Order: sequence, then C-alpha cells, then structure tokens
Amino acid sequence: MEVAELRAKIRDIKDFPTEGVLFKDITTLLKDAGAFRYVIDYLARRYQSARIEVVVGIESRGFIFGGALAHQLNAGFVPVRKLGKLPSKTIEVEYELEYGRDALAIHEDAIHAGQRVLAVDDLLATGGTMAATLRLIEQLGGSVVGVAFMIELGFLRGREKLKSYPLHSLIVYD
Repeated sequence: MEVAELRAKIRDIKDFPTEGVLFKDITTLLKDAGAFRYVIDYLARRYQSARIEVVVGIESRGFIFGGALAHQLNAGFVPVRKLGKLPSKTIEVEYELEYGRDALAIHEDAIHAGQRVLAVDDLLATGGTMAATLRLIEQLGGSVVGVAFMIELGFLRGREKLKSYPLHSLIVYD
C-alpha cells in the first residue's frame, strides 16, 4: 500500500474542534482492515530490531496504535492519560498547548530504569503532548529509543520540539 492510498483514507473535517482547524479524522482509515494492518505492520517492522520493552501510548488515539504495536513487538503497553484517569499512584507533568495548559500522568511504577521505550501517538502537531510524555518516561528512568506517529503535520514544526529523539512519521503533510 502506498502513502497516497493511506492519505486518501483520512477524512478532513473543517472547523473541528474549533473554527479554523482542519481535523485529520483517522476513523476512516482505522475501519479499513488492510490499511490499519499496513500501518501497524509498517511501524512494527521499523522497530523490530530495537528491542522495545515497553510501548507508551498517549490518550486516546495513541492507545489504538500503541496497543497494537506492543502486541506486534512482544512488548508491554503503558498508557499516558489526562489527570485523574489512572487508578494508582502517578507522576504528572504540565505542558503548554496552543490554547492554554494541560497535564498528563503515568503510573509511577509503569516503567523501570533502563527499560527501552517506544512512544507512540496518532498525530504530531506542535509536539507539546509528546514532549511532555517523553519527560514522564525519562523521569521514571526509561530510555526512549523511538518516537512514532502515523501522521505528522510538518507545517506546525512539532519535530523541532522533539529533535533530540529518533522520530518517525509514516504520513507527512507539509
């Protein structure tokens, strides 16, 4: 499957969630079994030899890709969630959004020192959410060996915020 075919399966929604935003709706790709399998298999092949021990997925669409990749890579899966959504003791980090501040949390026992971690989300925009997630992983002593996205909005320059990490995106919109 070619990248152009994958792009054609992503629906653009104008003015969602707010006016002026062009939202990339991936549900149209996810419902296509062949396209979804291609994305997961492609990313899994990319990290097959990296000896990933834990895949971290960011709420909520990152769970879809993270869980599937963890399965393919024979790794554990760890969710990063918004505050108040995890049931045990957590560590948290605040970060800047385009329109304010937010916070993310991870269980304090989710990652052990030295574990090899792949961080995954569906889309890279400005990079703030992933940068906060990487801080959480490193606070727990994890070693980030990869950062993966299905989609990157290159024109928002999120890659610059993550430049010290090995980053890969399957579909890039410039």
